[in-house]
Amino acid sequence: MPGTVLLLAASPVGKSRLVDAASVLPVLAAVPPAVLSGTDTANVVELADPLEPQAVLTRLRAVAATPGPLTVFIAGQLALDRRQHLPHLALARTTPATVRYTALPWQWIREEFRLRSPGSTTLFLDLHADADAWGWLRTHTLDSGRNNAVFGRIAPPPSRRTVAGPAYMKTIATILRSGYRPAEPELHQQAFGRLGSDAYGDLVLTVPHVPAAAPGGFAPGPAHRPERPRPRSRPEDRLVVPAQPPQQQPVDPHSYITAAVQAGRHEDAEAVAAAHEQAATRAHGPASEQALHWSEVRADLAMFARDSARSCRIWLTVAETRLAAGQAPDSPAVEKAVDRAHHQWGQVRDKSRAQELGAPLAQLRTRVPGRRPGALENVQKQLRELQATPF
Repeated sequence: MPGTVLLLAASPVGKSRLVDAASVLPVLAAVPPAVLSGTDTANVVELADPLEPQAVLTRLRAVAATPGPLTVFIAGQLALDRRQHLPHLALARTTPATVRYTALPWQWIREEFRLRSPGSTTLFLDLHADADAWGWLRTHTLDSGRNNAVFGRIAPPPSRRTVAGPAYMKTIATILRSGYRPAEPELHQQAFGRLGSDAYGDLVLTVPHVPAAAPGGFAPGPAHRPERPRPRSRPEDRLVVPAQPPQQQPVDPHSYITAAVQAGRHEDAEAVAAAHEQAATRAHGPASEQALHWSEVRADLAMFARDSARSCRIWLTVAETRLAAGQAPDSPAVEKAVDRAHHQWGQVRDKSRAQELGAPLAQLRTRVPGRRPGALENVQKQLRELQATPF
């Protein structure tokens, strides 16, 4: 069944602009529609810096009514209206005083996709929040609909007199321009892996959906990818599921884990990864690449389960293990582990746990400063703020 893709890039004109959202559209437009959608064919609807919320609503309703898979890419700026304090997507004419009248209420996005078949709608979001919206996000979540898969990030306001770029969305587009479209969770993770320290402090959005069809609906097809030879599986990459019927063949654990995450079975995915980590540790040692690979898988699974504290803790352990094994502080594997720990630490909302994890992170940052200036200072500043704020 053909898919539909909506490309929406919106940000205010003038002093209120925090992000040059429309700069991502040429990069996304260079990706074949079928790759954007993950279907054999797809129709693309593009909205660049729209002026009127009602015009955007009309397009939302049109794409929401399409019967096939829907993939929505939104780059833009979040703002709060001053009356109800609800999140809006700022449009070209939006100012802080006119959000209620000139911006698109985020609930319109949620409501228009609410009646679509579960598993049929995927949103990729690259949003920058203004100061009021960022404060609101400390105690609220951005509700994009329970039936939809949502991947992306919400970045804090950039420095004054700075217009940020939709770096996450551009990275997504760059990956897709290769013609290979991994599954959405993998695509999201690859994008954040390339962003590295540029994503410090961002709110990460990872809500995979269950690929199920409603009566009269459809089940989404496989990810779009060119034909390529299938690699031969290795004995260590095979897993027999205990409840599996005898006639079935063992499945690759990575595929099994991906399917479990997409179905919301996070504990199941963690148990499989932990079992492989323990087996690799017994066979090769805790500092072996085989064991550390599964530790890193577990750290990513904790992120998908929205347990940022556990993800941070695992990445800290990976970094410390690599350093203790003699790996250099500027080696890519060590820097990646510390950068991921730093990123996940920024998502921890429990202040006591943030303080607990911040101390070892600061110690690691003195040894592994990373490639982005100011990483250690960032940790130290946030720790001071946590200590100054009553629990």
